[in-house]
Amino acid sequence: MSKYFSLEGRILAFSILALAIAAGLPWLLSLIGLDARLSWTLGLILGICTLISLIRLALKPLTSTLKSLQGGLLNFRDGDFSISLVSPRDTELSKITNLYNDIGEHLRRERAHIYQRELLLDTVIQSSTQALILVDQSDHIIYSNSSAKKLLNGGKPIQGLLLQKLLPNSPKEIASAIQNWDNGLFNYTDKYGSHSMHIGNSTFVLNAHKHRLIVMREMTKELTKAEVEVWRKVIRLISHELNNSLAPISSLAHSGKMLIAKPDKAAALGKVFDIIAERCKHLTEFTQGYASFAKLPPPSCELVSWQELVERIAPLQEFILKGELPERPGYFDPVQIEQALLNLIKNSREAGSGSNDIELSIHTDGLGQQLVIADRGCGMSEKVLQQALLPFFSTKEQGVGLGLALCREIVDAHGGHIQLMNRNGGGLQISLWLPWEQET
Repeated sequence: MSKYFSLEGRILAFSILALAIAAGLPWLLSLIGLDARLSWTLGLILGICTLISLIRLALKPLTSTLKSLQGGLLNFRDGDFSISLVSPRDTELSKITNLYNDIGEHLRRERAHIYQRELLLDTVIQSSTQALILVDQSDHIIYSNSSAKKLLNGGKPIQGLLLQKLLPNSPKEIASAIQNWDNGLFNYTDKYGSHSMHIGNSTFVLNAHKHRLIVMREMTKELTKAEVEVWRKVIRLISHELNNSLAPISSLAHSGKMLIAKPDKAAALGKVFDIIAERCKHLTEFTQGYASFAKLPPPSCELVSWQELVERIAPLQEFILKGELPERPGYFDPVQIEQALLNLIKNSREAGSGSNDIELSIHTDGLGQQLVIADRGCGMSEKVLQQALLPFFSTKEQGVGLGLALCREIVDAHGGHIQLMNRNGGGLQISLWLPWEQET
């Protein structure tokens, strides 16, 4: 019967059958001589019992289907989409189970698609040369790639470790930048040589919890390639400048030679020599700027009083001395370090920082000496920050791009390193770190 009638039809049929029993039974009982009132009572009770039994029988497929749906939905909640329901013979109920099965199949395909995308993304991240670390709000590392493991822990797994416990195994410059949430370009040295690393920090909220993403990009090869391109550009620039001056000088020299034979042209001859002298002066000034960078002599290190260094710089550039000067004298080439500090203070002023916002601080410890110039100028964009130390790179209209590059050469010649980072609240901070003794 359930095959041919809907649930509502079966309940209606069973109700009519129960009413027929309840109405016909008293008549049958009266034929055998029972009291009419008793007959009607027995008939009503039997009819109600029959109706309840038949309704339960009619609702059995519905109850079974609801239990199956409940179990399936619990599986959905637990992330299990593999269970399919058997469709009952009832047409209406089969529509529900078929809809459930279709949703389960859709969810299975979606999860498989998401899994494949996550697998592809993880493969790309793991093969990336950039080191990535994801840290939760309790400072535990919840994700990292192969480059991060190699950089910070010698290739060993770091997932689940506390970031603070991992940093002592890392290069000290990188560890300090990560610990202080610094963004910028940092130099460090290991057994493989000198490296330049760009570090960026960002935060985001995931599942109502704050997370920190640290991205570290090795810039050594990029800087080397960029330097080669810069040198090519400089060669073209010098060649162009020389041609612009030598061609007219050659022409004027020829004209002067012809004027010598004409005594009445002495005034014109003097003008020719004046133009030649002017062009020669221009070439001399042009080449001297590059010579100061290309012919930097090796540093002649000596013990230097910090107070004397500050007093020599103060009349030339205005700045604020922050903190106390170290008692232990510095050890470096005073002329070169003085030139580096003057260049940095000059850059800070040209970047829009007032003299009262340019700070010089000096710190020493058992490992080395650190000189820090901090300003409140316009700072640097990420792109500029990555190229700021390249020779001849400049964002100034009339700049030649030698100031920061010369500072880098001076610090490298001392065996130290230079670090650039934007400050919170605006401005730039440049740190010069020098060892006590130059490596040979």
